[in-house]
Amino acid sequence: MNLKQLAEHLNLSQTTVSRALNGYPEVREATRLRVQKAAAEHHYTPNARAKGLATGRAMSIGHIISTSKKHEMVNPVFGDFITGASEAYVEAGYDMVLTLVEDGDEARLYRNIRDKGNVDGIIVHGPRMNDSRIGLLTSLGLPFVVHGRASDVTRPYSWIDMNNRRAFERAAGFLTDLGHRRIALINGLEFMDFAHRRREGYLAALATAETAPDTALMRQGEMTEVLGFRAASEMLALVDPPTAFLTSSMVTAIGVRRALADRGLEMGRDVSVITHDDDLSYMPNGTDEPIFTAVRSSVRNAGNRAAKMLLRMIAEPDCAPLQFMLEAELILGRSTGPARPRQT
Repeated sequence: MNLKQLAEHLNLSQTTVSRALNGYPEVREATRLRVQKAAAEHHYTPNARAKGLATGRAMSIGHIISTSKKHEMVNPVFGDFITGASEAYVEAGYDMVLTLVEDGDEARLYRNIRDKGNVDGIIVHGPRMNDSRIGLLTSLGLPFVVHGRASDVTRPYSWIDMNNRRAFERAAGFLTDLGHRRIALINGLEFMDFAHRRREGYLAALATAETAPDTALMRQGEMTEVLGFRAASEMLALVDPPTAFLTSSMVTAIGVRRALADRGLEMGRDVSVITHDDDLSYMPNGTDEPIFTAVRSSVRNAGNRAAKMLLRMIAEPDCAPLQFMLEAELILGRSTGPARPRQT
């Protein structure tokens, strides 16, 4: 069935049907739902090229990755985010354009994107504390949504984020409630906004427990298995080693677990471990019972929500900046237990 036949079937004009399917706000909600239902029943899919010509849109969303971060494309977190976003794009008839750009050349690329008009909006990944991309994209008039926030940017902009500070304060607080006071933090790179907020949450929980932070128990870096293994190995060799670890990634937590095994220590009995980002499609946290205690927030859900926010901004250019905060839940696994008395 083509657009003309669908319009005749509904006794509506082709213009009304097209506008209903393309999300124009002036179409009544009842009409939009009626058109969408009929399109689904008759397996009607708008031609993307024709749709673009009719709306003046490129029908594509851009995701820009700098070359120094290209390894992120094989990160299971990035993969889950893209999967969630792609589900929203497919539903709306949009394509995704993934572009690699040389470090320091993003400004030129964004200007070229605006001039060529080959995408209708941008998802911004991995914001730093003071991210220049936000001001640039705002000045260029390109719709964008940031996955995360930039703490030092005061201008209004659209973002979706997980409450990193609260999640890590809750996780560290759970460990202090179990009697742990020597709690290590293995974090992401702390010039990244998410990692900065996680460190703040960790420190807040220590302050509540009247425990002085120890810089010897804090590491930051690319969230790899090797980071977890090396950092944990060094800390466990201290005269006063940690009794618990809090990590920013399950990949890192796997490295911590390897370090514990190397020293003959049992995770959850001798040393506790809490991680984040355990809800990943290709890296499940156990089967029937979680291996790791974790603070969990679905990255796939974040990707889907971010895409829908951006699509709404494209359809409704005058809508105010959209912002959405996700909260993490605490998942109990086998990796945590009460602090054990120190051996003397």
